[in-house]
Amino acid sequence: MSTAAGEAARRRTFAVISHPDAGKSTLTEALALHAHVIGRAGAVHGKAGRGATVSDWMDMEKARGISITSAALQFAYRDAVVNLLDTPGHADFSEDTYRVLTAVDAAVMLVDAAKGLETQTMKLFAVCKHRGIPIITVINKWDRPGNEALALMDEIAERTGLQPTPLTWPVGIAGDFRGVLDRRDGSYRHFTRTAGGATIAPEEVMDADAALAQEGDAWTTALEESELLEASGAEHDQELFLAGATTPVLFASAVSNFGVAALLDTLVDLAPPPADRPDADGKPRALDDPFSAFVFKVQAGMDTGHRDRLAYIRICTGVFERGMVVTNASNGRPFATKYAQQVFGRDRETIETAYPGDVVGLVNASALGVGDTLYVDAPVTYPPITTFAPEHFAVARAADTSKYKQFRKGMDTLAGEGVVQVLVSERRGDGAPVLAVVGPMQFEVATHRMEHEFGSRISIEMLPYSVARITDAESAPEIAKARGAEIMTRPDGEVLAVFTDKWALRALEQNKPHLTLTPLVAAQLA
Repeated sequence: MSTAAGEAARRRTFAVISHPDAGKSTLTEALALHAHVIGRAGAVHGKAGRGATVSDWMDMEKARGISITSAALQFAYRDAVVNLLDTPGHADFSEDTYRVLTAVDAAVMLVDAAKGLETQTMKLFAVCKHRGIPIITVINKWDRPGNEALALMDEIAERTGLQPTPLTWPVGIAGDFRGVLDRRDGSYRHFTRTAGGATIAPEEVMDADAALAQEGDAWTTALEESELLEASGAEHDQELFLAGATTPVLFASAVSNFGVAALLDTLVDLAPPPADRPDADGKPRALDDPFSAFVFKVQAGMDTGHRDRLAYIRICTGVFERGMVVTNASNGRPFATKYAQQVFGRDRETIETAYPGDVVGLVNASALGVGDTLYVDAPVTYPPITTFAPEHFAVARAADTSKYKQFRKGMDTLAGEGVVQVLVSERRGDGAPVLAVVGPMQFEVATHRMEHEFGSRISIEMLPYSVARITDAESAPEIAKARGAEIMTRPDGEVLAVFTDKWALRALEQNKPHLTLTPLVAAQLA
């Protein structure tokens, strides 16, 4: 087996997906804690004496207690190398999450025990299903009052179409989390709380007799429910899991660090390693082919000491070596990888080599954009990454005209990252660009970042538009005269027509069918 293929077999690259407030970032940090890469968890936002999680590094994230941008964490566990991508849960940041899901081989679907499968969870599940990503389900917050365990299994089966195959089963009802029955060997894993859940919760492994003596009826109930699951065929089958027909289930409390070690072991034992990845023509590229990767995210402002721009790449084939000169397939230009870093939240360290499945941060990557393919020797282009159609628009203006240089720099940076589209309208001029986003909270993020990263406070004026279409230079003048419409241009030269609502668009399409009005390619998350 080649070096690339051998190292790829050790990789486990996955994302954590869920509805907001289900505990994604808390779980991310609990996993890092159990892998012994951090000493204490700061998992509960806003609690006295507790910090923000390592994966939430933006000031706004720490203040709000939510993840706004995806974060990459890499660490070793057992004989594996884990690449864990934490993602925003809020619907306003769906595009960032979607991009991350192009770069993973498996997903952990986090479900709040009290709330079950919520809206955003289902939308992200649909993306995973569409991409053929195997899913491990974690029922979180079992230390709080919630639904019955069997009822949650029914909900998962009915709403996702996946058959849940629990690997562990709770001993004690939701709100009285004592431990879990390990259905694979029949043992009992008893959890002991630690102060504030900041350190690894001790686990005591007992046999069935000892468990019965300690837990009594709670153990008996867990056994009876496990037998019901067995009778219904809810047993793990690796082929069915990888085929997307079943989902292994674990019960946990991320904030208490209960059941987290079992999840890490499950990821190493069951989650698939990187496999041959198809190129844009559908032809699989072998793991031991020459180096290739694609950019799935661009992020600025991670280093407050430097105005750098970090491009996250997912390595698909071959061996990455720092300093190698790669070719950008989008324009045929070379790119030197002198500054390559392993990312751990906001902290970074130089990395010399990396392998398929790894996520590497390339610094000073102003020449790279989301979706770009990088390769050495053997030309390849991977499928493009979908850009969502914006639904909210606002004019941005510098609050202090003496800071216009900083204002321009900030706008260019936001445009380069690609999550916020920065448009120019002849009606308003270069000094008043239009920000176009999927969700309105992106305006708050942009405003905050403009002030704190670039030193330019901005004012935001909401525009009445909600629909965008791609047009061309020939159609633009006529569209611009239509009621409820405006023409704007993206930095890449694409001409957009925006409308107040779908009825304004429909009226123009019916009255002037000769005009070019093409829907933006948008990922369907429902």
